[in-house]
Amino acid sequence: MKARLLTLLSAAAILAPLSAASADDIITGDTVGPADAPNKMTFRMTTDGPRNNDPALAAKYSKLFNDFIANHKGWQIELQMMSGDIGQEQARMLEQAKSGNAPDCAAVDSFVLPLFKKAGVLKSFSPYFKKDDIDQLFPFIRDGITGTDGQIYAWWWSTDLRVLYRNKEIIKDAPQTWDETKKAALASVEQGMEGILFNGSRYEGTTFDWLANFWGQGGKLVDEAGKPIFGEGDNRAKFVKAVNYYRDLVESGAAPKRVATIGNYDDFNAAAAAGTSALFVGGNWQLSQLKGALEPEEFAKWTYSPLPGPTAGERSTGTGGWTVASFAKSEDKVGMCAALAREVYMGPANEIQEQLPTRADFYTKYAIFSSDANKGFGEALKVGQARPGALVYPEISNQIQIMMGKVLTGTEATEAAVDDAFKASMEAFKRLQ
Repeated sequence: MKARLLTLLSAAAILAPLSAASADDIITGDTVGPADAPNKMTFRMTTDGPRNNDPALAAKYSKLFNDFIANHKGWQIELQMMSGDIGQEQARMLEQAKSGNAPDCAAVDSFVLPLFKKAGVLKSFSPYFKKDDIDQLFPFIRDGITGTDGQIYAWWWSTDLRVLYRNKEIIKDAPQTWDETKKAALASVEQGMEGILFNGSRYEGTTFDWLANFWGQGGKLVDEAGKPIFGEGDNRAKFVKAVNYYRDLVESGAAPKRVATIGNYDDFNAAAAAGTSALFVGGNWQLSQLKGALEPEEFAKWTYSPLPGPTAGERSTGTGGWTVASFAKSEDKVGMCAALAREVYMGPANEIQEQLPTRADFYTKYAIFSSDANKGFGEALKVGQARPGALVYPEISNQIQIMMGKVLTGTEATEAAVDDAFKASMEAFKRLQ
């Protein structure tokens, strides 16, 4: 408790100078708005807010939240911070929602949104968003937030994708295929680097970053009924091929064995800053992080390209992102949560963090998304694929993570590990029926 108090006091000390002088416009480490506000809403959030680890982003978010409260007099928002274990946090929140103890408003990861919709714990946002707002959403985004009754149950405000980052000084040309990627990584090893880095531990990013290698071949995880099919027929052959691609990178020395323990994109930024790696699979948001972390002359050496496939014509990339949703018991809090999604996150938050918008019109509305870099990300999104909206997906992902650990450490043959993952996924699917 003492450690938590010190953390909150430290955060308050950092954020307090960002507050306006008005008594109605107050932000501390864990609240936004006056203490005597008659209306209060809890908001469980990620670091996409005033507690962002980057002081500059924290300051920008603080202004957004202060401006929001200034436009909604009589309200105070209590900020509840999630831990870095997003999967565990989302599972806990779902159980809280089922028992009626969830926060009024929360960040829900897009890949688990189907579970929350299926449980019937989300409140409709349809009354709070115009048809034009909804129509501008990319189709996969719109489908993801819509329930079987046609109502929308969250606002998916940001999306992302995975790309291949490289140091141009070490790797001049962008690898177009898996073979070229392996050769480039081995060439970097010869120059003292540790080879290509990617997530490989028990982490959702491990599954999602790797899936592009399966999807690029036309592979399908589930059928239209949400039943796992990745371990059958042609899908199994494509799946095994994609797993062996990663296995070969490690066994050949093109990737270090430590990838089996990596479960954090920050590790790649650190390796780039330390000069220990010239190649890694990362998210589009890392470009701005690298710009902030590296000296200008070092950042100029880095660029990105679409993820390679088995051939140059077989490519895909994962598209994820965050939503804002409400569990509130009162309609005024549901409306306040929707307003937070609409006024803070839909557009302004995209801009300050350079997180790709989910609305097509924002790519011309905001100048920052018209940059060459973001135009490139937009092009890569054309072969993007979201995780399937199937109830069994979280367990499929969990089994892929377990499988990857076996394969990357060499403790089990690829085909056996794949079959184990498929069997466990099928058992989970049957339990969900």
